Amino acid sequence: MNKVMELFEKSGAVLHGHFVLTSGLHSDTYMQCAKLFEFGDVSQELCAMAAEKVKKYGADAVVSPATGAIIFGYELGKQLGIPNMFAEREKDGNFALRRGFELKAGSKVVVAENVVTTGGSVKEVIELLNKLGVTVAAVVEVVDRSGGKVDFGVPNESLLQIDVKTYEPDACPMCKAGTPAVKPGSKGLK
Repeated sequence: MNKVMELFEKSGAVLHGHFVLTSGLHSDTYMQCAKLFEFGDVSQELCAMAAEKVKKYGADAVVSPATGAIIFGYELGKQLGIPNMFAEREKDGNFALRRGFELKAGSKVVVAENVVTTGGSVKEVIELLNKLGVTVAAVVEVVDRSGGKVDFGVPNESLLQIDVKTYEPDACPMCKAGTPAVKPGSKGLK
């Protein structure tokens, strides 16, 4: 078994049930990275693995979407010896760098995310960084749930690549069976 999957299983971070993902898709499996990052030694081990994968891109900073990937971005930046910052959603729903975070045009960054299914949040952060004149050297995530199908237009590195079955809400067999769905991610708990 993959070392990352072992850490997920050991920490209770693989959830089974009926979930609404951030993308709006439904799934019977949820990878709760927050459970992995509950323990500093696990965070350090995972981020050391991620740093090995992305150090070749020579980034000046790590940027992660808030809130889910803040700890991953922080520890990854620490492992790489470079600053980390996070993008937050404004009231209009768009990502922005706030809290005094600044990147100079021409900076080279790695975008860090916990779990990618469709890559929507990462694509929005990349769009923000492009508008700022920043070069996105690579994306790195703990889990790529797309099975390698997501494309960010830059190199994409993952610690664990799996292909978890997802469903559009109107085609979800769990919904049709009347099983209540929960939304455990950072965009609203149920």
